[in-house]
Amino acid sequence: MLEKSQLRSDPIVTNRATPFALYGAILIAAGIAAFLFGALLGVIRLIVGNPAWLLSVNEAIVWYSAAPVVFGIVCIAKDILFAVGAKRARKKVRFDDLANDQVTAVLTAYNDELSIHQAVRDFAASPHVKRVVVVSNNSTDKTEGEAARAGAIVFNEMKRGYGACVVRALSEGCRFDDTELVLLCEGDMTFRATDIPKFLAYAPHADIVNGTRIVEQLQESSTQISTFIHYGNFVVAKLLEMKYLGESTLSDVGTTYKLCRKGPLLELLPHLDSDVNLEFNPHLLEQAIRRGLAVVECPITFHPRVGASKGGNVSNPVAMKVGLRMIAGIVLGWDRIK
Repeated sequence: MLEKSQLRSDPIVTNRATPFALYGAILIAAGIAAFLFGALLGVIRLIVGNPAWLLSVNEAIVWYSAAPVVFGIVCIAKDILFAVGAKRARKKVRFDDLANDQVTAVLTAYNDELSIHQAVRDFAASPHVKRVVVVSNNSTDKTEGEAARAGAIVFNEMKRGYGACVVRALSEGCRFDDTELVLLCEGDMTFRATDIPKFLAYAPHADIVNGTRIVEQLQESSTQISTFIHYGNFVVAKLLEMKYLGESTLSDVGTTYKLCRKGPLLELLPHLDSDVNLEFNPHLLEQAIRRGLAVVECPITFHPRVGASKGGNVSNPVAMKVGLRMIAGIVLGWDRIK
């Protein structure tokens, strides 16, 4: 573990102003939805013969749908004119150089027997990787054996759920004194070790470097990222960004590929809720931003997975369900979705 003197001395931020920009975005979305419903109701009204009572309801919906849009614009303008300006006035480009650019790579896995050996070997072959740790989330196949055969240090997390597996993986990655960086990834071959130098290039500017898959030229065909998931993920990321407007730029809240400085990570771990499941990545990012950690995005490549998907990208309906739960966590709080 790191000595206390190695931890960040910056104060942890817990009390924050009302996120007017977030509420403004929700109001605008509600107003647009109401207007579109009013337009649809107008078509229905013509089909059923244009009854007077339906006409008055239709007109009221269309007219009053402008109110939440106006209030939403005012809320966003308030944050942009006042809160963001104050934050930008205090900004400096951080450059906290690395004393050691070796990483401990931690891979989460659940029934990844077909891919984990290849994934471990891929990361172990990188000159930047000191060791590879695999945390199996109570897999029922040969995941653990294949990971050990490939040379990984293997643990089994009995508590079901992606959040529990990530918290265990990050905790195990912090136990090594010869690396100050923990690289979180999955063992399904969707991410590759060739992107590690990109993470390291951004590391002096951040406590957490979050990989973003939302770059068209860096996505292979036939990946789990459908067009719906691509843009849906972007929208949810921007919703989280608006909650902390002026503090971080986000385009991908679903990625599982991250580089973390061990000192800030040790501060963050007690605040992560392992009961949050497939929505855990935006939960992690929000807890980091909320506590004043510097989160910077890095474009990474994304590849077809080896084996069957078990996460939120199985299909568009499953992705929509996970995305709505992410939005609920961001807007209402993460305790509400467990």
